[in-house]
Amino acid sequence: MALEYQYLFTRIQVRGPHYQGVPLPAGDDTRTSDGGFSHLLGKIGDAQIGPFYLGTYGVLALFFGFIAFEIIGLNMLASVNWNPLLFVRDLFWLSLDPPLPQHGLKIFMPLAEGGWWLLAGFFLTLSLAMWWARSYSRARALGLGTHTSWAFAAALWLYLVLGFIRPIFMGQWSEAVPFGIFSHLDWTAAFSIRYGNLFYNPFHALSIVFLYGSVLLFAMHGATILAVGRFGGEREVEQAYDRGTAMERAGLFWRWTMGFNATSESIHRWAWWFAVLTPITGGIGILVTGTLVDNWYLWAMDRGFVAAYPPIATPDPYLTGAGR
Repeated sequence: MALEYQYLFTRIQVRGPHYQGVPLPAGDDTRTSDGGFSHLLGKIGDAQIGPFYLGTYGVLALFFGFIAFEIIGLNMLASVNWNPLLFVRDLFWLSLDPPLPQHGLKIFMPLAEGGWWLLAGFFLTLSLAMWWARSYSRARALGLGTHTSWAFAAALWLYLVLGFIRPIFMGQWSEAVPFGIFSHLDWTAAFSIRYGNLFYNPFHALSIVFLYGSVLLFAMHGATILAVGRFGGEREVEQAYDRGTAMERAGLFWRWTMGFNATSESIHRWAWWFAVLTPITGGIGILVTGTLVDNWYLWAMDRGFVAAYPPIATPDPYLTGAGR
């Protein structure tokens, strides 16, 4: 039986010499020469590991991120009286909370009353900003488009709305999200209940549409390219400007099943926009909650988006005595 290259479950790993990457401008090439190959990683992607590049922005991002991580972690450890066993056991319930409401938007406050949260947020924001600058500068240095960095910026928008922009609009840091796993989920539930059910927020609805739409688009696209992999479908750039049998078959399949199909190039624009609009619309929905709209259920009811409660509720027979 002839050896066959399976595209879904890779039986053959194509492996060449360790590639150090394209030449960079003089003084900019600070990549490490370390690296190797991983057979396990080669099962799901490229087997080569490295070389790594951090640069100034990368080093600063890791440095500031480490400080934020330490502040959050040590505060959580202190909350269980420095007991490592309790720390591991209760990790999902531990939290570093934002400042108390009476502190408003003060920058200087007691550390135990929200000062640590403010410091952690400051360094975490610096870390994310440096990582964004790293992704942007690396794309420019390699001659790439900056689509990845702007997609990352969309996620930063939602992060800043939750922890910085909306609290400023509301006039107090206490409106921000705590650092913690279950405490963050509890904040989300309480936030929705406090403002009349976030499900009636149209921007939240749009965010969910784009979220699920992204899943659908990426699944459809990934499945299609895997299906035409034996015809060279993974060479999508060539197929975009010189359509070959892989894209002809893929296009025919989707016209048969859906009546319409994207091109090898446009599907990536669709997927990029759907993914990017998820945090953008979500951030808008969070920002207008409490600032422009106090109760999303009443807002939706006034606009016919949701049915109103009956004006007279049916009395409970057990409360009136009829059911006894």
